[in-house]
Amino acid sequence: MDEKKSLLQRKPWLTWVLFFLTALVVFLLGLFGASVMERRGESYQLLQPVKPIAEWEPRNEVWGENYPREFETYRATIDTTFASLHGGSATIDMLERYPNLVILWAGYAFSRDYSQSRGHYHAVEDIRNTLRTGVPQPGTCWTCKSTDVPRLMNQMGVANFYKATWEELGPEIQNNIGCQDCHDPKTMNLRITRPALIEAYERRGVKIQDATHQEMRSQVCAQCHVEYYFKGKAEKYLTFPWDKGVTAEEIENYYDAIEHVDWTHSLSRTPMLKAQHPDWELFQLGIHYQRGLSCADCHMPYRAEGGVKFTNHKITSPLSNIAGSCQVCHRESEQALTQNVYDRQEKVRQLAGMAEDLLAKAHIEARMALDHGATTQQMAAVQKLIRQAQWRWDFVGASHGGSFHTPLECARILGNAIEKSSAARVELAIILSKQGVQQPVPMPDISTKAKAQAYIGLDMGKIREEKKSFLMKILPQWLARRAD
Repeated sequence: MDEKKSLLQRKPWLTWVLFFLTALVVFLLGLFGASVMERRGESYQLLQPVKPIAEWEPRNEVWGENYPREFETYRATIDTTFASLHGGSATIDMLERYPNLVILWAGYAFSRDYSQSRGHYHAVEDIRNTLRTGVPQPGTCWTCKSTDVPRLMNQMGVANFYKATWEELGPEIQNNIGCQDCHDPKTMNLRITRPALIEAYERRGVKIQDATHQEMRSQVCAQCHVEYYFKGKAEKYLTFPWDKGVTAEEIENYYDAIEHVDWTHSLSRTPMLKAQHPDWELFQLGIHYQRGLSCADCHMPYRAEGGVKFTNHKITSPLSNIAGSCQVCHRESEQALTQNVYDRQEKVRQLAGMAEDLLAKAHIEARMALDHGATTQQMAAVQKLIRQAQWRWDFVGASHGGSFHTPLECARILGNAIEKSSAARVELAIILSKQGVQQPVPMPDISTKAKAQAYIGLDMGKIREEKKSFLMKILPQWLARRAD
């Protein structure tokens, strides 16, 4: 003690140093305690809704009053500026980029208009404006486009919702894909609001109620990002064809067993299948699914603000947020990871391009054979091969991100599509030879969307005018309903 006293007496400035150090420690401890209390308060506030949300509340902005962070990130899906090598949220006219698609979908509404999907915020606007809805469509087409759908299904009954026409339901569909589609308003737990997914699993002996939270972070996406068809000519009941399995071949077997046809091709007269967007099916066959990841892990990665950890609801390509998605697990640079994705996509795209070219030629050659008197019996084997080949090509092409989710499976499927397309053309060469038709068959100029559409007989000027008149007639009524 004497030594300390003597030291302080000899060096009085040490007293001030000790004083300021003590004050600094107390100040820092106070800041730490305040931060802890603030973060606890934020977390508590996060769990305390500002006001109750009704059971079938479709308005996303109402949910946003309670969950502003999630709502603001959801609203960011309005952004359409991000474009990757083959996708993103930017508007891309896919028929302009790949004119062969017009030929592949001849006789089907997709030959009129097919653009890359934009963000969820644009779902209602885009389905209203597409030329595909210039053709009469069932109400089932609204199923995955709006938070108004669960409310309407509850009011009308699911079967009656499907039976209604697209135009009849139009005034009721005002709100884009959002909160109601995936969340219970009382608990915020993830839930399934579209019965087709539950029904598909039940037919396979699986109860969706047994899914873990991590599984549900994909299942809510699987309500819509799947292959489906409308069952029944009048019923148009939304059905997922998973009874035999989820691979391209297993779903094809299901369709063949029930003799399902989406449309008859206007050139080759082939009874065709149209794949929708088998994203969930292909994702299950990829490495990320096998490692236990969910859709949300990459497309809706977590964010932190203050003491709150929340899910980023700007659902978009992981390539637009590599640091928040890919680099959570992978330590490579953004440039390297982006190149990894592009390398896989490019290889799959090359195979898809080969299949498209062969299929377009097969449809045109089939038309030539039919025009020269080929019989139903002669064409049966050719049409079967064309149906099988195009189904496989479309199963990959219609998927969102399949070329990255499971590039090996996509390459296998496309390889099979190329094989069957080539076999169809060999059969056609034999038929055409017997008919005395010049070979190779001269191919029309289908190098642009406009040229391809003219070749298959589409009067696009008339179609656009009809769509414009249709919108001018119905949109004021629909938007007036929103104002009410």
